[in-house]
Formats: sequence, structure tokens, C-alpha cells
Amino acid sequence: MASEKTSVVIFGASGDLARRKLIPALFELYRKGRLPADTRVVGFARSDFSDDAFRDYVSEQARDLAGVDDASSDWRTFLRHVHYQHGSLSARGDLIKLRHKLVEVEGGDPNANRLFYLSIAPKLFEDTVMGLATSGLAAETGGWRRLVVEKPFGRDLKSAQELNASLLRVFREDQVYRIDHYLGKETVQNLLVFRFGNAIFEPVWNRNYVDNVQITVAESVDLAGRAGYYDNTGATRDMLQNHLLQLVALVAMEPPPNSEPETLRNMRVETLKAIRRWSPDGVRQHAVRGRYRGYAGEPGVAADSATATYVAVRLFIDNWRWEGVPFYVRTGKAMARKESEIVVQFKRPPQHIFEGSGAQPNVLSFCLQPDEGALLRFSAKVPDQGMATRPVDMAFHYGAAFPGEPIPDAYERLLQDAIEGDPSLFIRSDQIEESWRIVEPLLEGASPAPLRAYERGSWGPDAADALLAQRNHAWLRVCGHGEASD
Repeated sequence: MASEKTSVVIFGASGDLARRKLIPALFELYRKGRLPADTRVVGFARSDFSDDAFRDYVSEQARDLAGVDDASSDWRTFLRHVHYQHGSLSARGDLIKLRHKLVEVEGGDPNANRLFYLSIAPKLFEDTVMGLATSGLAAETGGWRRLVVEKPFGRDLKSAQELNASLLRVFREDQVYRIDHYLGKETVQNLLVFRFGNAIFEPVWNRNYVDNVQITVAESVDLAGRAGYYDNTGATRDMLQNHLLQLVALVAMEPPPNSEPETLRNMRVETLKAIRRWSPDGVRQHAVRGRYRGYAGEPGVAADSATATYVAVRLFIDNWRWEGVPFYVRTGKAMARKESEIVVQFKRPPQHIFEGSGAQPNVLSFCLQPDEGALLRFSAKVPDQGMATRPVDMAFHYGAAFPGEPIPDAYERLLQDAIEGDPSLFIRSDQIEESWRIVEPLLEGASPAPLRAYERGSWGPDAADALLAQRNHAWLRVCGHGEASD
């Protein structure tokens, strides 16, 4: 018999992700009535807290880091469902203590469900999963067991395959939820609605009408004290392999016949499989790696570091829909502005019959952050100037269209989906592996593409502009900007 009792177990509960994102997101789901009626949150970490001490710690962190009103009655009621067990992931005895704690908070219900969230360093994933098995925590004695795994999922194809094999020795594929928080963003999910919920766009969503597609995920911050993580990861692993390739797949995927989770995931995988692979010469021709000036002097950066803080690539999708259409993708740290945008530039009209400098291509932009919405740029006649034309914008902004309906954090949607057993927005093992196959030629030590220096507060190295100029293109920034280019 199915049970309403559900335990969300957060490994690494005293860490940054749990404090800033996971517990505030669970509170919002509780406040909105979207958690199962009898849900418990159980933190596990090495910090020596009692239940009450952990609740006090969580309250302070939620107030200071996530803006939660920790004096509200909703928050105080939510805290009654929050528990804690201190211990080490490497100690089987501590995991057995966690099992006893769960039995206690679940009232001994053998059918209680458990969601295990690995908010821990990737190097601990495999040992933790084996500990879940040997301690009996992973066994489905009546209720379901699910595992949420944070990125980065491996460091390359080989390590990702090894990690997948380790997880699947303990859990089934349908129990494993590999999380990419970009897929939980409302504006990213809106790509599917925009394409497949409107009849006017899909007929022109192909090589006959689209000239090029550009995806930018720019960060204005530098290392911000995270050299220990970032210098061993870099832009390719941290952003391109997961976030940006997922965006490419959503923009380029074929129309699904239905909205079933596996159908949507199949379509994303098929798109990744169609992306053209690079030879060493292809890397030099189609990719630019960069690093902002001063990176080598950042505290914690290795003296011989070859880490890229910027990467731009030109991808081709070798299928009927997209043959010959370049997809330009870029991401970097210490850039001019924090923003994420997808720009679809259509082909120019075949003949320019009006006054002016020439026919301007139409542009459709998806503004993922911070100016959430979408914008369509088209030509219009300038009043009282003959037949002169000028580009004008038709814009949609979430804040204006849905006043009083704030955009939820991505982790809210993803945690809710994991608890409800909906894997649509999570990454399957074959999708992870296809992503690594695409980016492996760009990884440090393997890439023939040199590191190009760029200034802090810029839009990256000049070589990235030259990459687009090879085909008479330029980087476009449309959302929230009067001009349509850098």
C-alpha cells in the first residue's frame, strides 16, 4: 500500500547548496502545499548538531542567504518537519544511525518513501552510494527510493561511464535523477511551450529560414574564492558540457509526439547524437578557449594551470532540419554582464525593395536571465520618411505579463518532480555520455585550441568575434539592449 510518508534526505546538509537553495526550495513547496502531506526533511553532515540546533542554523541561513521570513508561522511549522543526523559518509556505522533516525521520524512505517539528495563533492558520490547499499538505506522495502545527483557528473567520458556503472549497481536507471538546474528554470521550460504550443513558429524552425542560432551564458563574477573547485573544472566542464548543451538540445530537438518523460528525453538525446564531432583540426577551426587576465594570480590557482574560464564553439547538427546552420555557444566568467540569452537569427529577405541600408534579418530572442521573457525583432516603416524601414521590437516580459506571480527558483520545480517521480527535466545516463563525447576534444590536456587572454568586464577574447566573422556573423545581444550586437 502506498504511503504518504516521504523523507527527503540531504547529504551535505550544512553546505552551501543546501543552505541557499535546497531547504528554501523545500519550504516554498511546503508553503504552496506541493509536498506530500507527511514529508520530513532529514539533514546529514559531519557538523555536530542536534535537531533543534540544526533548525536554528537553518533559520539563520535561510534568513540571511535566501531572504526567508524565519519569523513567519509557515516557517515555524515547516521546521517541525526538519531533522538532523550527524555523521561521516565514509563510516558505515553512521549511515546505520541515519537509517535508525529515518525509522524514528517515519514512525516505523515500512512503506515510507525516501529521496536521497547528494549535495556533496563529486569525489564522494560512489562511496556514498555504496554506503547506501551496505547500510540497507537503498533497499525498497515497500516505499520508493530515489537518488538525486548534482553536477559535475564525471570529468570526462570514461569517468562518467564509470560513475554511471557504480550508481546502477545499486539503483535502477529510473531511480537516478541527475540534476541540471538550468532545465528547472521557468524560462528554459518555456522554450518547449513556445515551440510546440504555438503554430506560427515551428514551420520556420529549420535550415530553410534560420541563418544561425546563438546561446550565451555569461557570468560577471570571477572565481569568487572557489578556485579549489573551478581550477579543476573550467568552463567546458562547468558550463558547456551540461547547461549549454542542454539548451542546444531544447532549441534544436524534433517535435515530440507526446509529453511523456521518456519521449522528451529521447528527443534530447537524438539531437546530441546528431552534433558533428570534432577532429583536432576541427577544434582549432570551430572553438575558442580563453582566460581572463589575472586568473593565474588568483588564490588557490595552480601555478601550471591550463584552465579555461571562457569557451566559445561553433556546432553543426547533421540532420535534415539543421544541416548547415551554425549554432554558436559561448560562456565565460568575469564578463561584462550576467545574462543568459538564446538568439535565433533568421535569414535576410531574398530581395530588398525598400529604402535604407539593406534588408535586416528578423531576430527572435529568449531572455533566460535577468530580463526574463522573449523578444521578436522585425522591420517596420518609419513614419513620414517615404518607405524607409527600421528594426522594431515586440517584447514579452514575465514580470509584466504575470504580475504578482514571481518566478520560482529552479530547485523548486526539480525537487517537486523528483518527489513525484517525473524525470522529464533530469538527465539520463546516455545523454550525459553523449555530452561528454561532444566536448572531450576541448578538455584541458586534450585541446589543441590555445588559451586566449581577455579583459575582465569584456565579452571575451577577440578570437571569439573572429570565429563568427568567418561566416559574416556577429554576436547578438538583444534582450534589454537597444542594439542587437556586442
